[in-house]
Amino acid sequence: MTAIWLHRPILAELNRPSPTLVSHLGIEFLDIGDDYVKARMPVDHRTHQPFGLLHGGASVALAETLGSIGAYFCINPKTHSAVGLDINANHLRGVKSGWVMGVAKPIHRGKTTHVWEIRISDEVDKLVCITRLTMAILENPKTSATAG
Repeated sequence: MTAIWLHRPILAELNRPSPTLVSHLGIEFLDIGDDYVKARMPVDHRTHQPFGLLHGGASVALAETLGSIGAYFCINPKTHSAVGLDINANHLRGVKSGWVMGVAKPIHRGKTTHVWEIRISDEVDKLVCITRLTMAILENPKTSATAG
């Protein structure tokens, strides 16, 4: 299989600490295949809802992170940007502790939209959440110098 990446993601760069939601939630990128991105997220005080289970919003944050990263590496960032347009998540199973793993794969990579499927599973590979993310692929605004 030929890799889908226009520019290849590098795990060390994806896992570089930054003051973002990704770092705050403890998301760690694990693997990059020819057509997927995989990451994990802890199920702990940062990602729990008040009843001690994995918060659905944390699952959606993991899913959007994976799909956004995937879309970004499939476009030329000098000419285009990838931004979330729509996300749908079905929460199938509760998780109280440990880790969840998410894998994002493209369903569609068009000129103006990408659709990514993200499957989130627990540590024994039981499906926790399935998500579909639509990304808008936008042409970057042209900048021109103006005489002042």
